[in-house]
Amino acid sequence: MNPCRVLIVDDSAVVRQLLTEILSQDPAIEVVGSAADPLLAREKIKRLNPDVLTLDVEMPRMDGLVFLENLMRLRPMPVVMVSSLTERGVDITLQALALGAVDFVTKPKAGLAQGLADYADEIVAKVKAAARARVRPAPAAAARPVVRLDAQTAPQAPVATRFRTTDRLIAIGASAGGTEAIRVVLERMPPDAPAIVLTQHIPASFSRPFVERLDRHSPMLVREARDGEMILPGHAYLPPGDHHLRVVRDGARWRCRLDNGPPVNRHRPAVDVLFRSVAEAAGSNAVAAILTGMGDDGARGLLELRQAGASTLIQDEATSVVWGMPGAAAKLGAAQEILPLDAIAERLLALTRD
Repeated sequence: MNPCRVLIVDDSAVVRQLLTEILSQDPAIEVVGSAADPLLAREKIKRLNPDVLTLDVEMPRMDGLVFLENLMRLRPMPVVMVSSLTERGVDITLQALALGAVDFVTKPKAGLAQGLADYADEIVAKVKAAARARVRPAPAAAARPVVRLDAQTAPQAPVATRFRTTDRLIAIGASAGGTEAIRVVLERMPPDAPAIVLTQHIPASFSRPFVERLDRHSPMLVREARDGEMILPGHAYLPPGDHHLRVVRDGARWRCRLDNGPPVNRHRPAVDVLFRSVAEAAGSNAVAAILTGMGDDGARGLLELRQAGASTLIQDEATSVVWGMPGAAAKLGAAQEILPLDAIAERLLALTRD
């Protein structure tokens, strides 16, 4: 196979050089050029025809988000954002993922050369995964938050259609492409849906802004989980950054359990950790799904859930940005159903009624 052709776009000459050195060490990657700003990048994209673009979040001469939005409209291609860990950098990165960027890597706050070198394997893996990704610009409606009705004025569903939320639990795991896939699922959940526990591979500094973004888009209440917190219907829980989320049984209820134990499958939080705990605590009362993501985290945990009697499904290859995690689960026979992203929320809800 021909190597993946990469164009590096960053206003820092040091970062351009470091990323070139890191990526060029892999024989499956060819760095075809670099650009110091989006205007130069635009010309080099036309001339060099790269397969993947790495794009700095905050760029001179043209706003990075404007450039990305134009790129995804006129010449859609896989983009990996290179993000700072500042509050502004996090917010822009989440917006970039909503516009169609495949994934992101983070710049260390200090010790740039050593910091990027420490994450060399991750940077290479994300660029190679991006080369295989399916790029679909986000629809304009994706940026519109859901207006949640006040609980006292919200219309109540007829008794016959309400969900048995006290003994049902939904578990979801995702990675690359998952920030938007999770949003799509949660925005289609009713406010009285069964409780949802989620794990998304994301750096610690991104977790709170990500949760706040999901909460604006979902009729459910989306929260960072707290250790020992009771899991309630109508709520979705994600772990705070750099913590595993587990579910434990407490009598007839479930509670969140957080820890910062060793990474599993190179991740903390890890989907396998969440899924295995749900298999043990909820068993056949659980419904679980793996959405788009790189690697195989969650595949074995989903198999354990199926073996425990839970209903299991995965996102299909056609609608996944990266069909790594769902594909690994399919190979293990962990999934009972394979569905397009748009059908997953409805199916999860239907399975909780069975």
